[in-house]
Amino acid sequence: MPGQTEINSKPIVRLADVTGSPYNLAIASARTCYSSRGIITPEKVGENPELRDKIARSTLKAGHLTTRQHSRFVFTLDRVSRHLVWSFLHSHPFYNSEQVSQRYVPIKEGEFYIPPVLLSQEKSQAYLIYMETWKHCMKSYQDLTEILKPAVAKEFFRIFPARSKKPEKYENNIHKKAMEAARYVIPVSAYTYLYHTVDGLTLHRYRRLCKSYDVPFETENLVNAMYEAACEADPMFTGEFYDPLPLEETLEYKFFKNFYENSSSFLLDVSSAKNFVNEFDQDLSLLRSRLVSSGGDDALFASSFRAVLGLSKKDISDEDAIRSVLDPSFNSGIASVLNESTMTRMMRSMYHLHFTFKKKISHTADSQDQRHRTVPGSRPLLLRHFTGKPDYITPDLIENTPEAKEYYVQSMSKLFEMISAFADAGGGEDTVYLLPNAFPVRFYESGDLLNLHHKWKTRLCYTAQEEIFNASLDEVRQVAEKNPIIGKYLYAPCKTRHDGGIKPPCPEGDRFCGVRVWEKSLDEYSRLL
Repeated sequence: MPGQTEINSKPIVRLADVTGSPYNLAIASARTCYSSRGIITPEKVGENPELRDKIARSTLKAGHLTTRQHSRFVFTLDRVSRHLVWSFLHSHPFYNSEQVSQRYVPIKEGEFYIPPVLLSQEKSQAYLIYMETWKHCMKSYQDLTEILKPAVAKEFFRIFPARSKKPEKYENNIHKKAMEAARYVIPVSAYTYLYHTVDGLTLHRYRRLCKSYDVPFETENLVNAMYEAACEADPMFTGEFYDPLPLEETLEYKFFKNFYENSSSFLLDVSSAKNFVNEFDQDLSLLRSRLVSSGGDDALFASSFRAVLGLSKKDISDEDAIRSVLDPSFNSGIASVLNESTMTRMMRSMYHLHFTFKKKISHTADSQDQRHRTVPGSRPLLLRHFTGKPDYITPDLIENTPEAKEYYVQSMSKLFEMISAFADAGGGEDTVYLLPNAFPVRFYESGDLLNLHHKWKTRLCYTAQEEIFNASLDEVRQVAEKNPIIGKYLYAPCKTRHDGGIKPPCPEGDRFCGVRVWEKSLDEYSRLL
């Protein structure tokens, strides 16, 4: 592919916006904590550089770093792999991103990351396999999109029979739905572009941990470019940054070095992966998400609610207490798109119920699931789950379309043969880049009821990503079984709006799924598109 060497040399990073004078702002906020003269401004701080720098050194050394969180750095990032975004940029809660969607934006030829070690050996077997694998995946993506279109059209016009009179008007909708399922065959090395915003402290942490697994080389290149852009904006602020922690000093590296007794190959261990995958999947059974631990119940929820308002059991029953928070006909704020729940005293009583789920969803689904940053998960080093055998999630649309299913299985079988061949040819840690979007992420995820409720409310929408919808359905059904009063109020966002008297129940306009979900029970929830 012409030009590939050039476009893979570096990520494209631009500092789109930054808080004025991050360094002075940090010290101004620190001085204000002990000021008897009111607010200390960044301009005032700059008048006494000696005192400013002394306070900067002192607070940094002591770990008083909330002062560094007042500044914001807004980056535009281009030509970074989707796996890097999943593995590093989105693996913590302190960021905001707006990333191009693979669900609705076509994947283009040649738009993928190639590890520099391969680019320096363009005639090597590993390089040739890498490029052939991408060629195979792009063809599969394009073929599957076309194969799926008739099935999508059939289901689409079943839901919207009136639209079948002008099918040409909805060709783009049908194409996008087919493309959404077809993208599962694309490797996680596909390029993405995004806006990414972090505070100054997070940028400090990026710099310190940029050599961490599981894609340390690409991550280091990206963070170095972000660091250089920030240096131009405020060299005094970035001058505080610690040097990157060497990979050999990271927790994961030291563990593996000890565990494997100094073996040079840590991430690729097919034998361990097979044992883990078998054990994990057997315990998960047929569920996408299984409730494995819970703390609190209906009674705790009601009791904490009464404590907020100074009421006793004689004043209000458990059921009425929970209804006061979760029933949209009483609490219209629960349907608000602003999600002000964390700022509402009564709703904060939901914090005390905690749930942990064991989950298995695809990399492409989890790339969206992890955006629910207040419902954190302990996500894996992905290559540690590679067994050398076909291991993938199949979208329902493909599962229910025989021609597409047959093609998909054949395509995946060949893809995993090529991935194993790449690993055998010396691909090493870079093998992770060839794993497809469909590759399962097996992990644990925990959250409190307040934040899980927000997630479920949004992800039980019929237009939500299919796997997250199905996993959320698994979760709310299990929670409802253990907590029947709470379970009465776990349902799709359109029902929340409907029960709260908000019209129309669906706010999506032209994106309406076509199903009156607000009239259905959880047991009736089912969708193909």
